[in-house]
Amino acid sequence: MKVIAFNGSARKGGNSTLLINRVFSELHREGIETELVELAGSTIRGCTACYGCFKNRDRRCTIKNDPVNDAIEKMAASDGILIASPTYFADITSETKALIDRAGMVGRANNYLYRRKAGAAVVAVRRGGAIHAFDSINHFFLISEMVVPGSSYWNIGIGREIGEVEADAEGMATMETLGRNMAWLLKKLKD
Repeated sequence: MKVIAFNGSARKGGNSTLLINRVFSELHREGIETELVELAGSTIRGCTACYGCFKNRDRRCTIKNDPVNDAIEKMAASDGILIASPTYFADITSETKALIDRAGMVGRANNYLYRRKAGAAVVAVRRGGAIHAFDSINHFFLISEMVVPGSSYWNIGIGREIGEVEADAEGMATMETLGRNMAWLLKKLKD
């Protein structure tokens, strides 16, 4: 089994990565393979509503000059998907939103490509707006007919500067619980 994670932060190795890695540590304990894709440094354009994906039905977006088609391929090949984002003005980053919009359209155009995969949101936040960001990512999973595991609290970690989330004991514990619950869910979905 494999879980792919997409980090929509502009900072590689930042708080969003640290949160993902805490989830990964629990997945690794259960023998689940993981891969992290950091979107930092990528220019990702939003969906242009051309509906080419519905016409072509080839599991690809018609925009080809960015990493979205590779991301879609990784999502389709994985058993579980994590999407992480820092909170920017009470929402997810524009790169995360563009990935969700385009991957979502391609998924729907191709008979709900991510149906019944496990999906979980992870959000880093300095102060406020994390729940809206968390909801934005979960909406992608739910409209894609995916299964969302819960945790002991919302999947958020508090911290601004790189590394500060590690001092958020509750946030880090929430990531560990999420990892254990995602591993359990993945095994149940395979049965």
